[in-house]
Amino acid sequence: MTIREMSDAFEVTPRTLRFYEAKELLFPIREGQKRLFTRRDRGRLKLILRGKRFGFRLEEIRQLLELYHMGDQQLTQLSHTCRIAEDRLADMERQRDELDRTINDLKEQLAWGQGMVETLKAQQADEQDSAA
Repeated sequence: MTIREMSDAFEVTPRTLRFYEAKELLFPIREGQKRLFTRRDRGRLKLILRGKRFGFRLEEIRQLLELYHMGDQQLTQLSHTCRIAEDRLADMERQRDELDRTINDLKEQLAWGQGMVETLKAQQADEQDSAA
């Protein structure tokens, strides 16, 4: 695939593909100025994008991709991936819990603020009625 075909197929920019190439995550065949991405590159890009979606760092993704050729039927790669994924999941759950607490706090503060607005409006209306 050309860089344009890869960009379209994976909904990424050519700049993104060049960046991953510079980081030695993708290894397209170079024909002059042209980059031709192989089936292997397509598989690697799919894994890179999935890893990014799950919040893996690029260095973690690079290390995982390098483990593919260990010769142990991907046991090392899958074991390492599971460990990183478990850590990432725990981080995400902690973040979600913190976000849930923050949302609840904000809802309480908003309810209090709305109550205060109504109270102050009622006091102003009473004062205006008393003055009239």
